[in-house]
This record gives sequence, C-alpha cells and structure tokens, in this order.
Amino acid sequence: MQYEITFPSDGLKLTGVIHKPDGMTGKRPAVIVTHGFGGTKGGTHEKEAALYEAWGYVVLRFDYRGCGDSEGKRGNIICTDQVADTRNAVSYMAAQEFVDADRIMLSGQSFGAAINVYTGSVDSRVKAVVSIGGWGDGLEKSKDQHPSPEQWGAFTDKIAEGRAHREKTGESYMVKRWDIVPIPEHMRGHLPSGAVMDFTSETMESICTFRPNEVVSLMAPRPMLLVHSANDSVTPTRQAIELFQKAGKGCELHLLSEIDHFPFTNGDSMFIEILNYWLKRNFPVNAE
Repeated sequence: MQYEITFPSDGLKLTGVIHKPDGMTGKRPAVIVTHGFGGTKGGTHEKEAALYEAWGYVVLRFDYRGCGDSEGKRGNIICTDQVADTRNAVSYMAAQEFVDADRIMLSGQSFGAAINVYTGSVDSRVKAVVSIGGWGDGLEKSKDQHPSPEQWGAFTDKIAEGRAHREKTGESYMVKRWDIVPIPEHMRGHLPSGAVMDFTSETMESICTFRPNEVVSLMAPRPMLLVHSANDSVTPTRQAIELFQKAGKGCELHLLSEIDHFPFTNGDSMFIEILNYWLKRNFPVNAE
C-alpha cells in the first residue's frame, strides 16, 4: 500500500510517499529512504522502499527541498538543510500512529547516505543507519572526484566565480551537475527522471565543508551498516573506509566487487542478502 503525503520543513512543504505492508496491524518500525545528489524519491529509491515494505517495515521516501516535487530553491543543495529535512522527516514519522517512534531507521544512497550518517549521529531518535555508497569528508571526496590539477583548478574556479557573481548581482551562479559530481556516461541513465542538472555554486561550497566523519563516532553503539563498491566509479571507496575507521561500536562495513554506485538498479543478490541479514540482526521488524 502506498500513498502520497506532505510534511513541513523550515516553512517549506516537502513531498513524500508512505509504504505500508499489506494487512499490517499495530505499530511497525519505520525506514526513511533518502535520495542522492539532486535526485528524487523515484527511480531506484522506489525499489529500495518497496524492498523494505516487502520485509515488513513502514517506509517513507521523500524529496529534499529544491528537489522533485518539494518546495524550495531548485538546485540549491545545502547539506545542513538536508540534515534539517531528514530530522523533520523523523518527526513526521514518529508522530504517525502506525509507527513505533522508538524504532526509526535511515537508509540512503550516495549523497543521501552521507546526510543520514550525519543525521543519525546527531539525532538520538534515529536508532539505525544504512549508508550505501556514502561519504564522510566532502572536501576530500571532491578532490578525489577531480584528481588532476587542471580538474581541481576548474572546480575551485567555479566556486570563486560563484562568489564574485553573487557579490556583483545578488544572485546564484549555476554550475552543471557533471562539473560538481562526475558520473561515467554509461551510468548516467541510472539517475531518476526529474533529477536536478544545474546547481548553485553554494552547493559546491556546502559539499566541501560537510564532514560526517567529524560526528560519526556519536552514532555508537547504535547499529550502522556501510555498503560500498570496492571500485566505486562515483564516490571514492576510501570514503567508506575512513567512515568505518572513525565510527565506534555497532558499525559494520562491506566492500563488494560485484556492485558499482547504484546497487538497487539491478538488485544485486549478494547486496540484498547482506542488507536483509543485517536487518534481522540489528533492526528486526519484530523486536524481542
């Protein structure tokens, strides 16, 4: 069963979809599914939510501000704003009569995974986190995604151009998606329909100053699952390794050679088995 909802965040109306298992009674643990960089609640996130629903969880997938059908300045992706949106999603789900408010988990891919790690670490209402292809240091991630001196110079030049443009005009300077987060051409079709393709330069600055690494230790001893491609072509694999090194008790890391950055696209069986087994041990539908 699925139906559309809205909830408030900093005066904006965010759109989402609730998934409820057929025939459910009483309260269930909830999973909040967050999308990637400038994405939407659709695409592979719909598959992700449907999987959790099939396993017996109540699920919310939603569009961050400025993305999809939600209100907000289009393409202005500020990490701390997305943390606020996620925390407001937790508040919304905790208030639903069919949700066990003491058992709310965050699950996200890529950018959404990084937001979830940070949010879970600073918000004790979050009882578990799943990070798929996430990252912990936005500056180092960006440097690795633009590895040559010329590429990094072009990246930082756009930040400088953006600052000068705002000072002169009072308006944001827009930057193409691939100039911020490069994705190999053969994988670009995995982006959801309606994904943002142009972003403010403030987005770039926000990424470079966002460091879930600095707070991830606060997540312990609550369970956290980090899953990453051993050779991720979008988010450098070392980002997951460094998150794991800084996390405390309760964190588990899996590096898989069989997947790339979008594991829900093809429903990789090993990845699904790892996720299901981890849930049964750490965040089961029926708590003992």
